[in-house]
Amino acid sequence: MELKQSLGKTIHLLSLKDIAFHHRIAETASTLEGNALLKAQRVFISCPFPTISDDTGLFVKALHGIPGVHSARYAGENATAQENNLKLLNAMQQIDNRQAMFRTVFCLFYQDNHHFIRGEVKGMITHQMQGQKGFGYDPIFIPNGHQQTFGQMSFEDKNRWSHRAKAIMKLRAYFSKNKFC
Repeated sequence: MELKQSLGKTIHLLSLKDIAFHHRIAETASTLEGNALLKAQRVFISCPFPTISDDTGLFVKALHGIPGVHSARYAGENATAQENNLKLLNAMQQIDNRQAMFRTVFCLFYQDNHHFIRGEVKGMITHQMQGQKGFGYDPIFIPNGHQQTFGQMSFEDKNRWSHRAKAIMKLRAYFSKNKFC
């Protein structure tokens, strides 16, 4: 949805629903880049048009990057966002260094080539969940320079500062520079 809103005037995007792609793609790679590439290649096989896929992770410094590439399934394969948040908050109970970073990696796959585009935002993990907006770890992540979690910010504010927003801006610039459209 964010891609369509941001890039829709630059290029014509089709969703997985638009191309009738209903398969689940296992994220089995050990990096965000690997997972994004797996997904892009799998969709490209079904619909041989340039494909954009992504993967996102939350990397907590004091936990040596955990949950990282396993962010969506940190508390288990079918864990809810709340379960993931509670597990992370519990793991950080006695930790003072609450530095963390969200990273999104887009993979643009076309003509047997691929290109990665990354967006990052640094911040801090809160001591408790704050806010009902957004998804995933948004209620426990405050980006540097802000007083609110992503879960407290309006959709518009979050999209000015988020890792995905930064990656989307870089993707738009890549399309413009490379005359892709």
